[in-house]
Amino acid sequence: MEKKIIDKNSEILFTYDAKLCNPNGDPDEENRPRMDWEKEINLVSDVRVKRYIRDYADDQGIPIYVRKIEGKSVKPEEVIKSVGEDIDELETFIDIRLFGATIPIKKETRTYIGPVQFNWGYSLNKVELLEASITSHFASDEKKQQGAIGKDYRVKYSFIAFSGIVSARRAKETRLTEDDLKFLDRAMKEAIPLQATRSKIGQYPRLYMRVEYLDDKTLLGDLRDYVKLIEVVEKPRKIEDVQLDITDLAEFLHKNKNVISKIYYFKHPELCLVCGGNVVDFKDAFGTFELEEV
Repeated sequence: MEKKIIDKNSEILFTYDAKLCNPNGDPDEENRPRMDWEKEINLVSDVRVKRYIRDYADDQGIPIYVRKIEGKSVKPEEVIKSVGEDIDELETFIDIRLFGATIPIKKETRTYIGPVQFNWGYSLNKVELLEASITSHFASDEKKQQGAIGKDYRVKYSFIAFSGIVSARRAKETRLTEDDLKFLDRAMKEAIPLQATRSKIGQYPRLYMRVEYLDDKTLLGDLRDYVKLIEVVEKPRKIEDVQLDITDLAEFLHKNKNVISKIYYFKHPELCLVCGGNVVDFKDAFGTFELEEV
């Protein structure tokens, strides 16, 4: 049976928190967590989120085009060579269908603009960094018998929000299917905890919403503009110290209900949602929409 290419736009709101870890190191700053120092907020690049999704696919045996082996990026030519130049790259690689790519094949270069794109994420709270010295068990030089001393930088607590879009028009070019979007929904829920490393452990998805519209023209804008973090205690350090106020988001989406087809969502049970000054369940706030939990 032929897979159905998507024909409706979607917009994404994705939040997760990070506790005593490094959500996205900046190589130009000794791998410190990326920061907007003026606003004292933590930043995470869109590339980092896409990497989580790609690695999640790779772990499940789903072929990806942009890959790493033992931490090193694999050249595009090597990826194509490993699967054969006569392959259908759109049929083969899910990350090309999602995010696009530039593909060198023989004397031709093909460029696909991905239908799924994310903005940079930023924390909804002010973030403090923790700095510690770490010592390697291995000598950094043959003449030095002691291990090398380095720095370890982590956020104390960061509640991070991303927004994204899914373009149905671009989906026609990369042949993005409804099954691919179901994979994306699942990856947004599962990828980050499953990809935990020494510096990344301590991150958990808290709320994911993919608002699917009725057509390939509608886009309402950055959904992060309609949520705010309530700090139950000064300088939060854990999920119990914060609440997510979705009052404006619920009002905004209800105001535009006539262009919304469905909302795909995931809410972590530890996240407290507030709407209109009251603690609510997700379905209390959005129950008038057609909902599908991922």
